[in-house]
Amino acid sequence: MSHIVRQANCTLPISGGEVELHIFGREENGPERVMAAVHRTPRADDREPLVRMHSACATGDILGSLRCDCGSQLSAALDAVLASDYGILLYLLGHEGRGVGLANKIRAYALQEQGLNTVEANVALGLPVDDRDYTDAIEVLRAFCVPRLRLATNNPLKIAALEGAGFEVERVPWGGFVTLHNSGYLKTKDYVLGHLDSLGP
Repeated sequence: MSHIVRQANCTLPISGGEVELHIFGREENGPERVMAAVHRTPRADDREPLVRMHSACATGDILGSLRCDCGSQLSAALDAVLASDYGILLYLLGHEGRGVGLANKIRAYALQEQGLNTVEANVALGLPVDDRDYTDAIEVLRAFCVPRLRLATNNPLKIAALEGAGFEVERVPWGGFVTLHNSGYLKTKDYVLGHLDSLGP
């Protein structure tokens, strides 16, 4: 039995098109967990959706931080969803700072300014390197009756989580969002965390 509840939904016009917006939580009136933006055309029948599972990042998505590639990834994901016959953007609200929260992420940023990389900073603070859980995203995809999908990602943990839950996953490479400020961070993602071509092919 699914633990996820569709709390609200509407049609939302956005820059570049229109999406069906769905909000999911674990209780009818509890904290929101996932915001799903869905774009589907009449040609989408029997097609595998393009899916982006995007971890919330207030600094990158709202403020346009150049330390990470999150804001650029989110903008590109929205464009890709709107260009697809069937696209789903899952915005994972509890994933700030790879699951450790905004304040802890900023504490880690302060240590990175002293020379530590993103992994070393979390370890120095006694935090998990990556504390994200994809159960909510999996349940939302099941709510949309998605058995197969094309996943826009460079993170093998996301692929493993979905495949382990029984989905058929085709990876869509999703790297190359590089700036002068985030190249070291992206190298750490690939060489330490095992991500795939964050710097691009």
